[in-house]
Amino acid sequence: MAHAAARSASVIELAQELIRRPSRGGIDDYTPVLAVLEDWLSGHGLPHRRLHDEAGHLVGLLVEISGGRPGPWWTLDACVDTASFGDEEAWTFPPTAADVVGGWLRGRGAADSKLAAAAFCHIAADLLPRAGTLRGGLAVLLDVDEHTGGFGGARAYLADPDAVIPAGVMIGYPGMDDVVVGGRGLWRATLTVSAEAGHSGSSRSVLGAVSRAARLVQLLDTADLPGLPPAGAEFGLPPKLSVTAFHGGEGFSVVADRCELNVDVRTTPAFDAHDAETLVRKAVAELDAELPGPAPTRITPIACWPPFQLRPHEQPAAALMDAAAFMGLTVRAKTAGPSNIGNLLAGQAGGIPATAGFGVPYEGLHGIDERASLAELPQVYAVYHRAVLELLNAR
Repeated sequence: MAHAAARSASVIELAQELIRRPSRGGIDDYTPVLAVLEDWLSGHGLPHRRLHDEAGHLVGLLVEISGGRPGPWWTLDACVDTASFGDEEAWTFPPTAADVVGGWLRGRGAADSKLAAAAFCHIAADLLPRAGTLRGGLAVLLDVDEHTGGFGGARAYLADPDAVIPAGVMIGYPGMDDVVVGGRGLWRATLTVSAEAGHSGSSRSVLGAVSRAARLVQLLDTADLPGLPPAGAEFGLPPKLSVTAFHGGEGFSVVADRCELNVDVRTTPAFDAHDAETLVRKAVAELDAELPGPAPTRITPIACWPPFQLRPHEQPAAALMDAAAFMGLTVRAKTAGPSNIGNLLAGQAGGIPATAGFGVPYEGLHGIDERASLAELPQVYAVYHRAVLELLNAR
């Protein structure tokens, strides 16, 4: 714990440098924020390399520390791209402030997840001198393209033929009350509704695509989904359907002949992607029967990730929870509603187990005035440090 406390000032300093570089997913150039990390890693002699996507874009950095004894590899992962700033006028401080006020590190990415990235870099630096005593190895993935939903950095890591597929991953999302051991999956699709085009002032009545699509939204919103699982169920969350986008028409005088909806269904082990697609197809069939159009409504699947869940005794969840208990922290295993990189990992051949959250307390995540509490940073650092040593059998 004393070592973790001593490390905190340096961790905060690196996190501040990262926050000062805007890295909003799909908006900003990621090069400046990754350059900060590259300089720090090089300055501390940590072996690392760049990761590129299929188009050649830089999408992350990978630190690799090989142990001196055979064994499985484990990965620490923290994204350094962020959510957008939103309404900057609503913020009470600049989104790139990167200052510390009242024990809080302030700015976009402080919570998700630049402070975790800085901490993981320092843990790698701690382990480097004793690499010969480790079993297997440690990778630290510092990825971008996470907040776009593309997960370009994580995908590049998994596709890299030179990278060792890890036995498990610990993702540095914030929140100190829980170790997140699971998450709902997702099934996403775009629905294209067609109709006859027409003039809004015509004497001939035309049911446009916007009106047909509005009826489809009603059918989807009232679709019969399973409710909450019974108390004590292993996966304690229900599925959820949301219509998240609606595009169609322009101006005032033209009745649109096309409208598109985005549908996001969060899935569970008891209501999987097949069930989600079946439910959406049923709603579409009802629409086309009730309000026929010139062509059937088209369903274009966009993404499909399975739900995932570790039991508390499975690694790497067990190491993280044991380390937290050793530090005197009371944490619970939690399955989260939002999907995350853990779902992507679960979808790999054979599945890669992951925890998707344990970190400092936070406020304003993805909203205004994002900030991360620093009082608990030494404890969080010590927990991850101990968990990694346990997994690498270095104690």
